[in-house]
Amino acid sequence: MKIHKEGRRILFFTLLILVVLNLLLYHFNADNKTFNKIFSGVSVVLFLLILQFFRSPYRNLLLHEDLIVAPADGKVVVIEEVEETEYFKDKRKQISIFMSPINVHITRNPVSGIVSYFKYHPGNYFVAWHPKSSTQNERTTVVVESTAGPEVLFRQIAGAMARRIVWYVNEGDEVSQGEEFGFIKFGSRVDIFLPLDAEVKVELGQKTKGGQTVIAQLKTAPPTLFG
Repeated sequence: MKIHKEGRRILFFTLLILVVLNLLLYHFNADNKTFNKIFSGVSVVLFLLILQFFRSPYRNLLLHEDLIVAPADGKVVVIEEVEETEYFKDKRKQISIFMSPINVHITRNPVSGIVSYFKYHPGNYFVAWHPKSSTQNERTTVVVESTAGPEVLFRQIAGAMARRIVWYVNEGDEVSQGEEFGFIKFGSRVDIFLPLDAEVKVELGQKTKGGQTVIAQLKTAPPTLFG
């Protein structure tokens, strides 16, 4: 277990501010020991909550070109056939994973391949499970031409708490399955859009682990795993 690079600056300044506040209280409010102890306890809990948010656990990544692995830790909240209007402009299977504040918020490439499209969209901050969040919230859209052939689209979507999306990919980049492509701070969602013939391997409400949980299998000939 290590601390993700996106959290180191935040954690440093949070710790510094909390230490200074506690020292000031113990100096100028020395007579109110009960309040000072409560404030110290709250400070420790707050710091630990932020610390766990930026944890980066070791993952034994699952690698296979036919398989779509979960791009994030969280819970499957959408499995449906939808019209994808930004890039494909046709029907696709959508799988959405909601990431609560207690989940690891690293986002990972669901497939290996070449990034054929990337776009950042500024937007609103509806709660991540709101239907409009996929098209109206702050978000990034990434399309990867997978090594198996089909293109796969996935989006980082900011939620009501998440106010900053970080990404590490650009058009033309070669990406590897399971590697980090970004980070979303404080609660969010990831959508994946697959060909209609892709076989979904998860159920609504199922919990996922980024880089490990198989969420779907692309149709190739012959099928390999889970065929």
